[in-house]
Amino acid sequence: MAHIQDRWYRPAEDPETKKPVLNAQGKPVLEKTELFGKGLRYKVRYLDPAGNERSKSFPDKKKRLAEDFLHKIEDEKNRGSYLDPKAGKVLLREYADRWVNSQSFEESTRELTAYRMRLHLYPYLGDKFLDGITPTDVREWDRKLQEKPLAASYRQVLFIHLQTVLNAAVDDEKIRKNPCNASSVRKPQIPPRKVVPWSSERVHAVHKAMSERYKVTVPLGAGLGLRQGEVFGLAVDDVDFEGGEVTVQRQVKLVHNKPCFGPPKRGKTREVPLPDSVGKALRDHMEKFPPLTITLPWKHPGGELVTARLIVYSRERTQAWRPVFNQWTWGPALKKAGVERVPRVDGFHALRHFYASTLLDAGETITALASYLGHSDPAFTLRVYTHLLPSSKERTCRAVDGVFGSGRGDLPEAA
Repeated sequence: MAHIQDRWYRPAEDPETKKPVLNAQGKPVLEKTELFGKGLRYKVRYLDPAGNERSKSFPDKKKRLAEDFLHKIEDEKNRGSYLDPKAGKVLLREYADRWVNSQSFEESTRELTAYRMRLHLYPYLGDKFLDGITPTDVREWDRKLQEKPLAASYRQVLFIHLQTVLNAAVDDEKIRKNPCNASSVRKPQIPPRKVVPWSSERVHAVHKAMSERYKVTVPLGAGLGLRQGEVFGLAVDDVDFEGGEVTVQRQVKLVHNKPCFGPPKRGKTREVPLPDSVGKALRDHMEKFPPLTITLPWKHPGGELVTARLIVYSRERTQAWRPVFNQWTWGPALKKAGVERVPRVDGFHALRHFYASTLLDAGETITALASYLGHSDPAFTLRVYTHLLPSSKERTCRAVDGVFGSGRGDLPEAA
């Protein structure tokens, strides 16, 4: 039975009768214990829902606080909302590490998530107990990241990492509330930025400026919408020249700084139409640089070995490396083409945006474009590229002019 123990006093007993000694008012007379004046006076003792004995102590003259705590505990037990007061005494870094290791991420995603936390989360909040992190802590942490300065998009990713970890702590009944979800905390907002596709002139200029070995990467990005890792992972068997189709089922990525094969982003294999111009570029490239058989582990360095005859590879006859390609091939090609590179805008991904804008300009549907790009949700494709769609006003005018002609004299007379 839950009760409050007074560690400093106890009811006095008659040494002969062993009965409590009462005062004139009929109340028990109290005598000092051997613990008098030592430590906290009041100790609340109770059983948790699992039947384990728990306790919490309070100082002298704070019996009211002890009573309030006891009533609170009993109320939470009755309502089924009891939380072990010691459950949240886990350091954030310890709990977050366990959370990362428990996720069914791709190994490269796990590595990147852990790296971000070690670099930007643990130095500020890693040594705090889960139940000691407040909304103020979260706001101050984000402010420090802003002052570094880190881009709003990157801060948002870090915020989501923390928010997700603390959501898991709520689910595990380590804490009652997630401070990231407090009304006073705002997730970093990414300033609106519309994708501005490259012009065809810029694409051709960069294509011309590329070294011969990697020149084919431009039509693969701009003509098929492939991501950089998918270009490096494209094999001969993925290309159906007769059927005019390319199967995107593999990418090259770095996991723990080691090259691996892996499925496309979000594991989404897809088929992309192969235009004649891109097909010709592939044939010409393979005549100059015959496909090379490469064997790499699947998904992570310890994964099953997979072999593919890659179309794009390095002059050292290994798989192409993203960092090396970006520094020694892509960057110099942009400079040679006269492109003043804007970070996070003029990367290889710009070719993918060009592909999307080209298809939309030709009247392709959002659903088809999402399929070709490997997006899991056409709504995402629409949000990214909606500003590139012909306006409703233009479509309406063209539709009506297509029926009645563009001159007023072609319209039928009113009845």
